[in-house]
Amino acid sequence: MKVAILMGSEKDTATMQPAAEVLHEFGIEHEVHVMSAHRTPRRVAEFATGARGNGFGAIICGAGKAAHLAGAVAAHSDLPVIGVPIAAGKLGGLDALLATVQMPTGIPVATVAVDSAANGAYLAAAILSVTDTELAGRLAAYREGLAQ
Repeated sequence: MKVAILMGSEKDTATMQPAAEVLHEFGIEHEVHVMSAHRTPRRVAEFATGARGNGFGAIICGAGKAAHLAGAVAAHSDLPVIGVPIAAGKLGGLDALLATVQMPTGIPVATVAVDSAANGAYLAAAILSVTDTELAGRLAAYREGLAQ
């Protein structure tokens, strides 16, 4: 299975790049797409609706300010969605954090710390490792390395 990395704007590329790097390190196929819950809502809905059928196992969404991308994706997909709030604007990411974490019951978005795309990728890897024993072994070795 592969992981999608979505971001609301090309301006978010530098913040979301660590997610791609972590997935690459673990040998997890991934795709990066720029789409906005507000500017391209149909594209977001189409991507999310077809994600499982297109081989995705998790979706990481990074967005700042109103940060509705992860919620919009979760509304159209039953795959695990991981939100990465991005520090943009005057509130330093607090607005994005609250918009990402405050989801209605039944439409969850797992949310990592502001600007923590790497943790979004580690969480996606952990989710995929439930059915991938080789990946589970690589994650275990990585975590053992952290302990050292």
